[in-house]
Amino acid sequence: MQLYGLKNCDTCRKAMKTLPNATFVDVRTDGVPSDVLERALAKFGDALVNTRSTTWRQLNNAERQKPAMTLLVENPSLMKRPLIERDGELFLSWSKDVQAALA
Repeated sequence: MQLYGLKNCDTCRKAMKTLPNATFVDVRTDGVPSDVLERALAKFGDALVNTRSTTWRQLNNAERQKPAMTLLVENPSLMKRPLIERDGELFLSWSKDVQAALA
């Protein structure tokens, strides 16, 4: 199981504490493999881009118009997190539904 997130993200920390067998991947330093990112975009669409983040607010209008894939490659911290991959299946966020599915 892989957990993609940011090491200073409280939600990612909670998820890691609950999922001790997960391998943590810091998206800011290690990035997200392009195949995983493509599958996540296909499954979650624009919900994968965190439009409430500080990074998003710092982008100008021209940058915000870029395709989601380009935005996430250029600014990995824009990804909603955590993104969890288990046995090829992807989960986004740390909601009660995700927690139940991974229990």
